[in-house]
Amino acid sequence: MSINYNEKIPNNVDLSSDRRLQRALERWQPEYLNWWGELGPEKSTDLEVYLRTAISVEKDGWAHFDYVKMPDYRWGIFLTPSDSDRSIDFGIHKGQPAWQEVPGEYRSELRRLIVTQGDTEPASVEQQRQLGKTCPSLYDLRNLFQINVEEGRHLWAMVYLLQAYFGRDGREEAEAMLERHSGDPDKPRILEAFNEETPDWLSFFMFTYFTDRDGKFQLASLAESGFDPLARSCRFMLTEEAHHMFVGETGVGRVVQRTCDLMNEYKIRSSAAEVEVRKYGGIDLPTIQKYLNFHFSVSVDLFGQELSTNAATYYNTGIKGRFGESKINDDHLLHDSSYSVLELKGGQIVNVDATALNSVNERLRDDYIFDCDLGVRRWNKIIVDSGIDFKLKLPHRAFHRGIGQFSEIQADLQGNIITQAEWDRLHHEWLPTQEDKEYIQSLMQPVTEPGKIAGWIDSPKSKLNRHPFEFEFVRFN
Repeated sequence: MSINYNEKIPNNVDLSSDRRLQRALERWQPEYLNWWGELGPEKSTDLEVYLRTAISVEKDGWAHFDYVKMPDYRWGIFLTPSDSDRSIDFGIHKGQPAWQEVPGEYRSELRRLIVTQGDTEPASVEQQRQLGKTCPSLYDLRNLFQINVEEGRHLWAMVYLLQAYFGRDGREEAEAMLERHSGDPDKPRILEAFNEETPDWLSFFMFTYFTDRDGKFQLASLAESGFDPLARSCRFMLTEEAHHMFVGETGVGRVVQRTCDLMNEYKIRSSAAEVEVRKYGGIDLPTIQKYLNFHFSVSVDLFGQELSTNAATYYNTGIKGRFGESKINDDHLLHDSSYSVLELKGGQIVNVDATALNSVNERLRDDYIFDCDLGVRRWNKIIVDSGIDFKLKLPHRAFHRGIGQFSEIQADLQGNIITQAEWDRLHHEWLPTQEDKEYIQSLMQPVTEPGKIAGWIDSPKSKLNRHPFEFEFVRFN
């Protein structure tokens, strides 16, 4: 299959001059399109979607809007412009020129990081493939598809790195990313959060707020990498990741707003919200809190062990930095520094000073939790402005953990250690029950008329590329 690289695959990496890479992509691209057809958004082939396509890294090129049929979307490969003077900002190679080729001694570590990041991209597409059939509005359907094609483009970005810089191993890893599938019992995705179902739009909004936010922090850390092509790839990916989090934050906010409006319209008190709001077709605030608890706790796991020698190695060798590395006021070596982390000691959760180098994961998790809380505060402002006595909260980081030292215990929302019997008795108050899931699913009825929206969510306040909510964001042919 011959590909016109300038037209079919917009890029700024001079694909047309690299015959070896062309051959690799000519083999991989048909498999990618097969995967997209089989496990991408269901029944989207003939739809014309008002999508944003990146056609260059320039200000007027990375966001080109037009109607596109989903399989015809042009998945491009873009790196932010090269800085010939860039040096490594941290670790034992601090001050040395950034690497333009893969250092042999760090080859396996870099490959592992690229593969892990790349594996998340098609996974989220697979998780969300059914959602188009129950969209609450055309605006939301378009946003779902925009996120899907961008996750696909981010996969292309990682595949480019693997095939351009890692030889046969890279080509094999690129193929394997299309062989693993979300939730597959035999070949699951690498990270557990990407094997969870995303069965409804409340889950989708929570996923794009919490789990895509993990993506923001992981990409920002990789954007500090001494391996310059990886850093430049991740910097450009971050421009698109921002939209995913916007969809999540505003999506949950619109659900909260609609719930508050129903509570005020029907004079529902907070204590009766769960039953009464459902009576009028809304999603009650306690249930929103349960979904928040689940998605936050699953996403917190993505940062790995609290104390990690692998993370220390990545940092020390200049492979993966910290969030906002250049803005941190320290020596960027961390050999003699400490960092406060929570640890289990004597059956209690206590603060201890650990070596900063081994605490890189936990520092990133701290940054993530702080960022998550900002959005929760904005959701709570909607509730306060509506005059309702209820407050959404992030659960304690020890709650419902599957990775790290807190996976060994059960903790309540406040971080108090409880017995297994107490957890078994109370966890239905903290996490979505089967009844909750069935109710949310019952609301998932498609609304596909321009300007119309489902009754459980408010319409958006902002315009999309200057188009109002009534715009025909998706055309059904």
